[in-house]
This record gives sequence, C-alpha cells and structure tokens, in this order.
Amino acid sequence: MNLLTMENVSKGYGEKQLLAGVTLAIEEGEKIGLLGINGSGKSTLLKLAAGIIEPDGGEIIRGKNLRINYLAQNPAFQAEDRVIDAALKGDSPVLAAWQRYRTLIGKDGSNSGIDADSPELLAVSAELDALDGWALESDVQTLLTRLGITQYDARMGELSGGQRKRVAMAAALMSPADLLILDEPTNHLDNLAIDWLEKYLQKYYGALLMVTHDRYFLERVTRRIIEVESTRLFSYPGNYSMYLERKLEREENEAALAHRHKALLRKELAWIRRGARARTTKQKARIQRFEELQENQPRGTAGKVEIASTASRLGKKTIIVEGVNHGYSGEKLVSDFAIIIARDDRVGIVGPNGAGKSTLLQIISGELMPNGGRVDIGSTVKIGYFPQESNDLPDEMRVIDYIREAGEYLQAGKKLISAAQMLETFLFPPAAQWTTLQRLSGGEKRRLHLLRILMGAPNILLLDEPGNDLDIDTLTILEDYLDDFPGAVVAVSHDRYFLDRICERILAMEGLGIIKEYPGNYSDYLLYTAERTETPAVSRREKPQGQTVEKSSEEKARPVKFSFKEQKEFAEIDDRVAEAEEELRAVNSRIEAAASDYQALQELLPQREEAEQRLDYLLERWTYLNELAEAIARGK
Repeated sequence: MNLLTMENVSKGYGEKQLLAGVTLAIEEGEKIGLLGINGSGKSTLLKLAAGIIEPDGGEIIRGKNLRINYLAQNPAFQAEDRVIDAALKGDSPVLAAWQRYRTLIGKDGSNSGIDADSPELLAVSAELDALDGWALESDVQTLLTRLGITQYDARMGELSGGQRKRVAMAAALMSPADLLILDEPTNHLDNLAIDWLEKYLQKYYGALLMVTHDRYFLERVTRRIIEVESTRLFSYPGNYSMYLERKLEREENEAALAHRHKALLRKELAWIRRGARARTTKQKARIQRFEELQENQPRGTAGKVEIASTASRLGKKTIIVEGVNHGYSGEKLVSDFAIIIARDDRVGIVGPNGAGKSTLLQIISGELMPNGGRVDIGSTVKIGYFPQESNDLPDEMRVIDYIREAGEYLQAGKKLISAAQMLETFLFPPAAQWTTLQRLSGGEKRRLHLLRILMGAPNILLLDEPGNDLDIDTLTILEDYLDDFPGAVVAVSHDRYFLDRICERILAMEGLGIIKEYPGNYSDYLLYTAERTETPAVSRREKPQGQTVEKSSEEKARPVKFSFKEQKEFAEIDDRVAEAEEELRAVNSRIEAAASDYQALQELLPQREEAEQRLDYLLERWTYLNELAEAIARGK
C-alpha cells in the first residue's frame, strides 16, 4: 500500500535550488536510506515528507490517517521538561492519555492536589487501563537506557546536544507510526547503542526513511537507496553494496552517452561553422538540430571530493604520553595511561558515551593539561585537531577568506594548490566561495572546517567524531587521503566502517579510567572482546581465578568419535553445501533480472538473506565435521 507520494516537487532557498521536479513514492514497510553530499537537500526532503515545510511547486499526497514520526537533525525541546516526559510526548492515544495523567498528578508525581477519586483522574486511569498504558514509564526507561540516557528526571535544558538527540530518538520510537523519518539517527550514539538501534530497525514493522552516513547501518537495514544529486533523485533497489554497483553502472552509462553526445555535437559544430550558402529547409533543420543538441546535453554527475595528501616534515620524536591521570569531580576518566604515537600510527579510540574519549584526545593534543603525568610533544609535530562539532565558525566571514586564513597555498608534491582550487575540489564552486558561512548547512560547515585544517599541512591528525554531519562522499575520500597521509592519525569515532577502514590498533575506554589496547581494526577488537567475555565452560583461553579448567580423567580417556547423527550429517554435508551455494546463485540471478521491478525485489531480497544465512550455517557445520574427522583419524 502506498503511504506517501511526491509528484513533481520543487524546493529551494533564495538562489539555491535543492530539488527540481522530483517524484518519490514510499510503500508500506519499505526501508529507505537517503544519500547525497552535504547541502544537496537531504534534510529538506525529509521535512517535506514529514509535512514540516511545504514545497515551492508540485504535490505531496499522504495516505489517509497516515501516522508519521520525525526525528530532526537538531531537535527542539522545552528546557524545563523532564527527560522521561519529553520522551513520552506524541500524538498516539496512549501517549496523550499518559500526558493527561501526568498533568493531573503533577509532573514529579508528588503534587497530589487532585483527589484520587476525582472524575477526571478516574476517567484517564480507565483510559490507560483500556489502552494497556501503565507499562509506558518502564518501557521508555528501558529504551532510554539502551540509548545511553539514565537520568530520567533530569531537565532537558541541562543536557548536551547529543543527549537531547537521544531523548528525541526515544520519543520517535515510543510513538507508533506508519512512517518513521530519521535525520542522522546514529550521530551522538556510541557503538553499543548503534548496534542495538540497527537490530531494532531491522525488525521495525513500519516504513523507514532516514538520512545516515553509517555505511554498515545502510548495508544491514535499508532495502532501497535514494540519492539526491544535482536537484534530482535517483532510486536504487537493495542495500548499500547494491547501490554502489548500480550507481557505478549508471555513471558508466551516462559517461558513454555524454561521449557520444559530444562527438555528435562536434560534428554538427564543424558543419555549422562552414556556413550555409543558402537557407534551404534541410539546412535550417540542421541548424535547429544543432541548437537542440546544445540545449539537451547530458547533465554531468556531481563533483567528487579529492584531497592531495600533504603534511609538514615530521621528525623522529612525535607524541609521548606517560603515566597520565585525569578526571572530574572525583570521577576518574584516565588512570596511569601511557602511549607513544608512532610516525605512521593509525589509532582508533572507542568507548561508551561519557567515558572520556574526547578528553583523552584533548590530552594527547596538549590542549588539556592532565591532573597527573606528562605529555611530551616533539618540536617538529604540527597537530591538526578536528573537533566533534563545528559550532564556533565565524558566520560573517566569507568562505574563501576563512580558508585563506589557514593558508593561501598548499604544497602537493612539486605543485602549489591555491585555496580557491582546494575549495572547488571540496565542492565549493567559485560563486559559493564568496558567500558567508552563515548561509552554509551544518554538513557544509563541517566539510569547510576539515579543509581549513588540512590547508595547514599538519603531520599528526587528531579527529574527534569525523563522521558527524560529513556525507559519505567526503568520508570516503578522507579515508583514501588517510591511506597516503605521511603522518600519524588518532581518531575518536562511532563509525564502525571508518574504524575498520583506517585503524591498525584500538584504544578501548572500559570505565574507571581503564584504557586497554587491542591490535587491528574495530572488527578485530569485537572478536577480542567476544572471546574475553566467554564463560570458562565455552572458552578455555582464560582460567577463572582460583580454579582449574582441566578435563577429568574420564573425559580424557573418552575416544573422539562421530555420533550416529554426526556420521550421517558428515556423509551429506558436501552435497548440502553445494545445494545451498546453487540456491544462493539462483536467487542472485533472479535479483539481477528484476533490477527494475521493485515489487519482485521486495520478495527476493529477504530470500537472499535467508539463503546466505543457511549457507553460513552449513559452512560452519562443514568446518566442524571435517575437523572432527581429522581428529578421529589422528586418534587411530
């Protein structure tokens, strides 16, 4: 069933056109990811769908009684509201009844000015009984805890921007909706909360339309990707990896079309320049054709961010941290911490919200003096520090002047790149370079701030949540830049893909000031921690203190052999794996054939996921049974 349709919708602000004649239909139960570079109009499209703003042209048709929940990028709240009351605001009957009940008894539950037998209180209590609404408070507390909020009675005005975003997320999830619209839901969530939200949205019964730059999130949750590019919308069936394949095909086709069009245009241009001796009908038609070719040239795709990897010379001595201790109000965040940042290090810092990740990064940078210990920074070190938010940029300054303050030119090998050239590379065309910063979107400011830091040619980069508000194109090219960056990189991030892509070791902040180091990237870190938390009955890698984990003499003497069921399974496992592989290939072939049939894809994608899970299970059994067979052979 169709929930919402946009027909020929346009929207712009001043001279900047964001959407021009776009069409979009959202079906019941769809899970859609919305992509595009910063400033392309993603948040505007979400607001149009949610009914927050109206289009300049076109029509938006919503289904009858359509329930929409919308999470804004920067949600607004009443400063005096308690966290739990803010999370329980909504339009559903049960939430409305709960709010009336809370108003009657007093927001803090202590104002019992109304009689317990009053008609008003009895009526709303009966309504909550009928709607099964008495569990709301415990339900929302559970949800808030999952999102990292435990101070349910705190006032909203006392919370940070990230905490307010998480309360807004709880409010959006608590109220039933046919269409859930989320603008950057993973911003300000730690990795555990993101993992929980990912699983929650995978099972969400309603339709989902969201903007996110978390590529693992897009891969595992979405079933369609829509990209905003040059005022147009492009729709791709499938998840993030399928989107990349389809987009590559589209861009290759467009490049081929543009090449053919240019060849034809050159041919027509050569003819028109020779001049016509007589204005015959045939020649007039040829001239008209040339004019039409000029008018209908294929529109190019959006520019790509490319960064020349440069850095100042870095000597042997970099940053040495020794015996550092730090905390606030008796709460220890860092305890006896030591690290040497090597010249080509790639370090990721992870941990729950409030653990002190940003504090640790500030200590390493030398911006914050620790309570104890020392930080020794080499004389040739030039730090580029990219903070978590870019809120203090000078709004009245022009874009070009803001970059020129950091450097007029950037040395890239033997070439000098001007500030204006770098701005064009970062998708700020000449006309945009003379505008003021106050006219930029939040994501555009983040991109500009990153460019300013790189224009300073640092040799050690400290990045605090670089994924916040940066689009995927910019993140991808930043990752490519870091591959060749001739210096050290230390990054605090909740972007699991980014950590997997760049990191070679992980610092995990595990509470009470404890910081542990793990080799490898974020996925490797998850494997290490999973092994460490296994029980002794499952894992014999670590022995519980004061206990021994040894096999009994009876267990030692027992011969290794197949059970009857395992023997039968071993005989059949190769054929079953082959069948599962063939089944997966067949489903993939049907998906390829149905690339433009959305309804068919809705049925086929879950089949592929089921086939992949079945094959994974059989491969695990194949490995186990073959290892057991080898053990039996050795025993003989």
